Amino acid sequence: MKLTLRFALFAFAAVLSVPLSAAEETAPRLLVIKAAHVVDPVSGTILPAQAIVIENDKVRSIGPVASVAVPAGAKVIDLGDATVLPGLIDCHTHVTGQPENFYEDIFRKSPVDQATTSHLYAKRTLTAGFTTIRNVGADNYVDFALRNAINAGKLAGPRILASGPALSATGGHGDLNGMSPYVRFEGDINGIANGVDEVRKKVRENIKYGADVIKILATAGVLSEEESVGGPQYTLEEMKAAVDEAAMWGRKVAAHAHGTEGIKLAIKAGVASIEHASFIDDEGIALAKQHGSYLVPDIYNDDYILAEYSRMGYPDKIIAKEKLVGRTQRENFTKAVKAGAKIAYGTDSGVYPHGWNGKQFRHMVKWGMTPMQAIQSATTSAADLLGWKDRVGEIAPGYYADLIAVKGDPLADITILEHVAFVMKGGEIYRNELTADPVKQFE
Repeated sequence: MKLTLRFALFAFAAVLSVPLSAAEETAPRLLVIKAAHVVDPVSGTILPAQAIVIENDKVRSIGPVASVAVPAGAKVIDLGDATVLPGLIDCHTHVTGQPENFYEDIFRKSPVDQATTSHLYAKRTLTAGFTTIRNVGADNYVDFALRNAINAGKLAGPRILASGPALSATGGHGDLNGMSPYVRFEGDINGIANGVDEVRKKVRENIKYGADVIKILATAGVLSEEESVGGPQYTLEEMKAAVDEAAMWGRKVAAHAHGTEGIKLAIKAGVASIEHASFIDDEGIALAKQHGSYLVPDIYNDDYILAEYSRMGYPDKIIAKEKLVGRTQRENFTKAVKAGAKIAYGTDSGVYPHGWNGKQFRHMVKWGMTPMQAIQSATTSAADLLGWKDRVGEIAPGYYADLIAVKGDPLADITILEHVAFVMKGGEIYRNELTADPVKQFE
């Protein structure tokens, strides 16, 4: 009897000794977000008076406030008259860097500089309302390390699909040129690859070290010193090799392409998206529709480049190339919208300051989209391009609890999306100008 009693007391003491935090971890964390207006990009409508039930990092349910029962123990956050949207998605970022001075950026900064500042840019992007990004181009695998730290909960930032180094031909847009042939950058991990075999090897190498997506530079570019702004720099065979190899490993390919011929070659090679698409013509638009390729035109940053890049010491030839691109790219964007091509939101952030990602919405509306189409490009369409349409881009059961809120109606004034007042990613609040509820902090 004494032994039985002693055992019972020991067992009871063992239960009491379990830390409260461990017991709490077994119970789901429940939140209910109430809002007067919720943008549904799937139906293209605004839903009135909605309640969103969140369990841990996912949406459990959403429906009219009057019909949603608040679960026992749930915390209720009422956002009042705000408009809630799914977390926004930017499909073309360079979150590991930001230009300050052309030659100092090249000669005086190292990957360590990028690594020690990229988390600042990631947080600015997140608090601007972009809860998911596709980072297409970062040497030395800095974007992989940043993504991993965010996923581990060590840093505040968006969900990142990272490409690592973009594949470039020797002398191409991704190969530092304009320098003496005796200038060497020792230890730099880049994406230089020539010929089918080298391209396949570089794709495998990027994936080995963590690439979620493969970026290829199909044509020349603007912010580099090769003479052409859009001449082809990879053959059809090389691009097909990149697409086929990436597909074998379950990855998609994004192709930087300004020039008309390179755009068409990349589409025929099977890329998932054409980045920039500046000189796309009617045939190229038709090809994109036929093959299901997304266009990702960055039609804001022309303003910033022409206003600021001379001051930062960029060579005159680069500024001249931008002047060739800007207006034409926007006019071709209008053509693509009218033709019904698939368009995903991508800004080339890092060319301009991070956190300004929302500034492109006004240009998309000015050059032919409706406000809802612009929002869909940064939600449902972007999620489809990323291959994540089952987890981000809408507010629905089973999706990540990625929500933003703005004061006002973005369908009446799209520029409201430049001033996001509330940001939630995975059920955690990272920005809050609407209620007294705390924002997640990092040590």
